[in-house]
Amino acid sequence: MEYAAGGELIPWPGAALRAIPHNRCTMTTRNRPQAPSQRARVPDFTSTDFRQALGMFATGVTIVTAHPAGGARVGLTANSFNSVSLAPPLVLWSLSRHAGAMAAFSSGSHYAINILAAGQRALAERFAGPAADRFEGVALRTGASGAPIIEGAAAVFECFNRSRYEEGDHTIFVGEVERCEWRAGASPLIFHGGRYYTELPL
Repeated sequence: MEYAAGGELIPWPGAALRAIPHNRCTMTTRNRPQAPSQRARVPDFTSTDFRQALGMFATGVTIVTAHPAGGARVGLTANSFNSVSLAPPLVLWSLSRHAGAMAAFSSGSHYAINILAAGQRALAERFAGPAADRFEGVALRTGASGAPIIEGAAAVFECFNRSRYEEGDHTIFVGEVERCEWRAGASPLIFHGGRYYTELPL
């Protein structure tokens, strides 16, 4: 669930799993793996199938914010977030190459990734929508590098815009974390199957 400008739901690129007959998973002496192909096979599923399969992976929800020098604040809702490395501390997220905020995030030196808490669903929806000023009325403070920090977030990562990689219709941003903070005991906002959830302890 990554939201680009206008609130269009764009899933984070990933591998879709499909149910296949059991006998296709069975290895025998006559069914040995072939040499790796140089190209992927043509997908046997539709775009809708892919979106629905991706939606089965439950994720947290973030708002990524930035304030480029000489420009306006930008922010958008995204769940395409993951850790990359502990040393150095790296995280990643992705954005549609057609998103209106692409230029601001590509050219800026820093951004902040705000991990939303359970009570911040309204903010997730606000930063996914077409509001003229998504930040109006939102409790904020300015991070060390100028990116807006959302008060009440479960965690915040203030990142240097280290590198970018274009893959398919998205750009993958890798951020080097300069500062991070978290609220002990905060319940996360969860997205799964097109719906929001809060943590349900087992």
